[in-house]
Amino acid sequence: MTGLEQVAPAIAMIAAFILAFFGVRLTLRPDTRTKGMLMVVMALVLVGNVVIWTL
Repeated sequence: MTGLEQVAPAIAMIAAFILAFFGVRLTLRPDTRTKGMLMVVMALVLVGNVVIWTL
């Protein structure tokens, strides 16, 4: 594996945790609930991609 192939899943997981954290924060506010849910869904998609990459 090259350097980028080793670093990409780590960066994706960091991004997924950040998206999930701020997505939950936005979901708790009634005026930004939709945006928050979209961020949580995107975090789940990123985690799914990392799982596929590491198989």
